[in-house]
Amino acid sequence: MKIAKIIAVVSAAIVIVACGGPKLEGSKEVRDLYPSKGEIDTTSYLLGVNMGLIITQNNFGELDMALLRKGMDDALKAKEGKPMDSVFVKQFKMDPTNMSMVFNSYLEKRGAYEGALNIEKGDKFRRDFYVKNSADSTASGIVYLIQDSGSEKRASNKQDTVKVNYRGTLIDGTEFDKNDGIEFPLNRVIPGWTEGMQLVGEGGKITLVIPSHLAYGERGPRDIGNNATLIFDVELLEVKPFVEKEQ
Repeated sequence: MKIAKIIAVVSAAIVIVACGGPKLEGSKEVRDLYPSKGEIDTTSYLLGVNMGLIITQNNFGELDMALLRKGMDDALKAKEGKPMDSVFVKQFKMDPTNMSMVFNSYLEKRGAYEGALNIEKGDKFRRDFYVKNSADSTASGIVYLIQDSGSEKRASNKQDTVKVNYRGTLIDGTEFDKNDGIEFPLNRVIPGWTEGMQLVGEGGKITLVIPSHLAYGERGPRDIGNNATLIFDVELLEVKPFVEKEQ
């Protein structure tokens, strides 16, 4: 979730909670249109759930929950009820621009730390895997172990299509992907796959330990992470050589 969305959700939370229990006006027919106590309670709970999901989905477990609650309490007790307007934010000695800068700086530093740590751990894993399994490696940094070399028929260029069974895991053993009987051209996958699938013949089996720069790099999906080293156990079922279409 982008930081702007996080701020927007938190701001909405302050507005909703701050508006609780207004004195209703108008005729009975008009007042009856207002949400019931049960609806207000349910919305309050679901808003709390939503904020909890923001914390968990963004891996904000290291945040100080006591200070988070204090910030909410301070916002609710503020004299002005309009979040982010000049009068409101002066009470916290920080304007919305500075709030975004603080959040973004935090996220960037944490991301840099996590990315550097993943590279460090990944490099060590590849070295250990190489030694422990008497594996091979490529000049680009892929460490691979061939369980079955397969036939002499191999993918020979990036436009060839392969059909495979595979399982993808992180270095801690967490499975993030698995597919059987899937096929794709080698120019439409991560570079580590493009190169790795040319190391084994049709019918063969191979384990690829792919460094982050040949995988997703700094743009790893949430379930993979930044600069993650990836392990793929692959069975190469079929190689379909690229055939140039006749003009």
